[in-house]
Amino acid sequence: MPEPRFYATTPIYYVNDAPHIGHGYTTTIGDVLTRWHRQRGERVWFLTGVDEHGQKVLRKAEANGVSPQEWVDRLVENEWLPMLETIDAANDDFIRTTEQRHEKGAQAFWQALHDRGEVYRGEFSGWYSVGSEEFVADEYVTDGEGEDEGFKISTLDGSRLEHVTEENYFFPLSKYADKLLELYEARPDFVQPESARNEVLAFVRGGLKDLSISRSTFDWGIPLPWDDSHVMYVWIEALLNYVTAAGYGVDDERFEDLWPANVHLVGKDIVRFHAVIWPALLMAAGLPVPHRVFAHGWLLVGGQKMSKSKANGIHPNEIVATFGSDAYRYYFTRALTFGSDGSISWEDIGARYHAELANGFGNLASRVAAMIGKYFDGELPAAGELGPAEQHIVDTVATAVAEADEAMERIAPQDALTAIWRIVDALNLYITESEPWAVAKDESQRERLGTILNTAAEGLRVLAVTLHPVMPKATTSLWESLGAEPDLGPVADQRLDEVATWGRLRPGATVTKVPSLFPRIDLAQD
Repeated sequence: MPEPRFYATTPIYYVNDAPHIGHGYTTTIGDVLTRWHRQRGERVWFLTGVDEHGQKVLRKAEANGVSPQEWVDRLVENEWLPMLETIDAANDDFIRTTEQRHEKGAQAFWQALHDRGEVYRGEFSGWYSVGSEEFVADEYVTDGEGEDEGFKISTLDGSRLEHVTEENYFFPLSKYADKLLELYEARPDFVQPESARNEVLAFVRGGLKDLSISRSTFDWGIPLPWDDSHVMYVWIEALLNYVTAAGYGVDDERFEDLWPANVHLVGKDIVRFHAVIWPALLMAAGLPVPHRVFAHGWLLVGGQKMSKSKANGIHPNEIVATFGSDAYRYYFTRALTFGSDGSISWEDIGARYHAELANGFGNLASRVAAMIGKYFDGELPAAGELGPAEQHIVDTVATAVAEADEAMERIAPQDALTAIWRIVDALNLYITESEPWAVAKDESQRERLGTILNTAAEGLRVLAVTLHPVMPKATTSLWESLGAEPDLGPVADQRLDEVATWGRLRPGATVTKVPSLFPRIDLAQD
C-alpha cells in the first residue's frame, strides 16, 4: 500500500513589488505544516510560487522602463526566491506563471472547457480594479473620499476602479451555484475557518454572475488557445497553477498522483476566488476539487492591515536579521491564531523571544547539557527506575504529542505549539523540583541523579523532533548536542508516531554543550 500523500499549496504571490511578512506568514505556516506531515511519514509536495501576468505588472514594468518579463525576472531573482531562503522554506516546487509548463497546462485546461461548451463570447462593461485584478459588481462600488476623491472605489478592498468595456469570453459561473452549495453542504470542512465558510455561503446564495475569462486590451498574459487576440484573465489563469504544477496537460501520471490538493492555504481576501470560482472551474473540467481551502486572517500592524500603500509592509529580512529565522518562524506560528486576524509588534516579538525561547527552551537545553557535562563527564547516564515525577513527564509528553498532531491535522499550528510547550514547562519545573545539583552532592544518589538527567535529556529529544518543523536550525543543534541518532535531516528520520516512545537515547552517548540556542538580544533603541 503506498504511503499517504499530502499536497499543500500557498497562493502564488503577485509579483508587482517586493514581498512582505504577509507573504512570509502564509509560506511559513505552509512550510511548518508540510514538514510536520513529512515527519508523519507521508509523501509531501509543498508548492509555492508567483503570479507574473496581468495589467498591474504591465503598468509597473512600464513605469520602471523595462519589459514585463525583465521586471518579473528581476523581482523573482532578487526578492521572491531569496525570501524563501530567509525564512528557511523547504518547498518542493516553485512555479512561475511565465513558465512553459504553466502556459501549456493553462491552455490545455481552457481548451478542454471550450470543447465542453463551458465558454461563450460576450461583452463586458463595468468596473475593474487593476490593484486587485478583479471585476467588481456595481453593488460593491462607491465614491472615493479623501485621497481617493474623484475615483470610484471597491468596497471589497478599497482599491480604485476603472470603467472598462471589452469584448471578452465568459465562463458560465452562474450555473454552478447549486453544485457549489451542494459541495459546501456535503463537505462542511471544505472552506475553513467557519467565518470564511459563512462568507462564501452568503456570497453564493446571493447569486453568481458569469465570469469574464479573457482580456483583449493588452497582451501581457497567456493567449487563449482558440483566439490569440485574447489573453486569459489573470485570476482564472493564476488559479490553474495548482494543477499545472501538478502536471496537468503536461504529465498525466504525475497529475494523477498529486491531484487533488489536500489543502490550499490562502488569505481571507482571496477566499472567494479559491472557494467559489476555483471549484466551479474544476467541476466544469470534470476534475475533483481540493480537500480544503483554509483562509487565514490579516496581519495587523498598528491596528491596520499590512500593505505597501500604508508603509507598514515589513520585509521578513527585517525580523530575521535581528532574531534569526527560527524565532521568526516560531513567532508567526505561536503568537497568531491561523484563521483569524492578528496584531504583531516588534515589542511582542522581543518579549516572546526572551521569555519563551531564550529563557524557556534555550536555557533548558543549556542547563541539561551543562549538568551532564559536569556530573557525568559529558556521557548520557542511564536511567534507573522511573518514579512518579518521571512518569509525569512521560505522560505529559505522550499527551502533548498526540494533541499537537491533532492540532496540525485541523491546521491549528498555534494550538500544536501550545501543546508542545507544555513539555518545555514541565521539564523546567521537573528540574527545579528534582534539584539535581543537590542530589549530586550525595554519592549514594548517583543512580537517582542519572535518572533525572536522562529523563530531562529524553524530554529534550522529544522537543527536538516535535519542534523541528518550526525551528529546524535550533532543533538540529539540540539533536546533535544530545548525541542522538540518526540525523534529523530535512525529511526527518525521526517519526512523530514513534517520538513519545521513551528511552530512545543511547546511554553513554556524548552530550555536548552547544552555544546558546537563543542568545539574549539587546533591543534597546539607539
